[in-house]
Amino acid sequence: MGLKKLAVPLGCIVIAFGLFVVNAQQPGDDEVRGAFISSRQKTTNTNAPPRRHKRRHTTGASASASVTVSTTNANSANANKSLTDGRARVTGPIGLGYTLFMRNQFGKAVRVDPAREFHNGDSVRVALEPSIDGYLYIFHTENDGVPEMIYPDSRLDYGDNTIDAHVPVEVPSSEETDERLRWFSFYGNGGVERLYIVVTRDPLPGVPTGDNLVSFCAANKDKCPWRLSADVWAQIQLSARADVKVVNNSQFGQPQSQSEVAATTRGLGLDQSAPQPSVIRMSASTKAPVLVTVLDLIHR
Repeated sequence: MGLKKLAVPLGCIVIAFGLFVVNAQQPGDDEVRGAFISSRQKTTNTNAPPRRHKRRHTTGASASASVTVSTTNANSANANKSLTDGRARVTGPIGLGYTLFMRNQFGKAVRVDPAREFHNGDSVRVALEPSIDGYLYIFHTENDGVPEMIYPDSRLDYGDNTIDAHVPVEVPSSEETDERLRWFSFYGNGGVERLYIVVTRDPLPGVPTGDNLVSFCAANKDKCPWRLSADVWAQIQLSARADVKVVNNSQFGQPQSQSEVAATTRGLGLDQSAPQPSVIRMSASTKAPVLVTVLDLIHR
């Protein structure tokens, strides 16, 4: 089985969401959706200079800051009032919106139902919209094997994995110069693989990013993609079982909007008029230091 983006082999995909939901006293769908959308900026300043692909320099200390992923240590994770790279810390729960786009016969990106099955020749990408300034990691596992880090990547943006609230990130990026790198394409035999999308307030401990990741991969090409330690991986899996609220949008078939394209390619924040994500996931705890989203990838 396979799902490939040239040098980044993966599996094949349907997204499983809503694995863990909060209990009845938590906010309803409309309240969660409203909280997520209202935290977007009211209008997008299209005259602002582009921010995408701007390199942020990090030190070795910040890249391996000692912050625990487990939600049991949320208070200590929020003790500082700023992020390790100097940005102001955003309070409130961590939210992540994501939308699955599929390439149509004209090469355009259109929204598709995450619950559909995919077949050989299909090509997809995922658009991610965090609600906080923080850090993004994506890990891939196959048959419960050793997790590989496919984002950040030392070949993209100098290994930078910082994210800005409501500035969308595409995986893979539509800005790749090689068309083959712009999509995950299904091929081979069917099967199931899994992605873990991890949004954190602080960098994961012991995981190289930025200059550290670039230097490591240059000297250890056989060890990249980076593989997590057992301790950090166990904490991520524990956090994947934390209570979250999940809201789904059942509207599919629409092309990617011009506002989404502009925000993605120029690194601008989405405004409140932009289409809502297909799925919104929000931590039940306002102090949770991490939100883990598990995407099961199914190929028939």
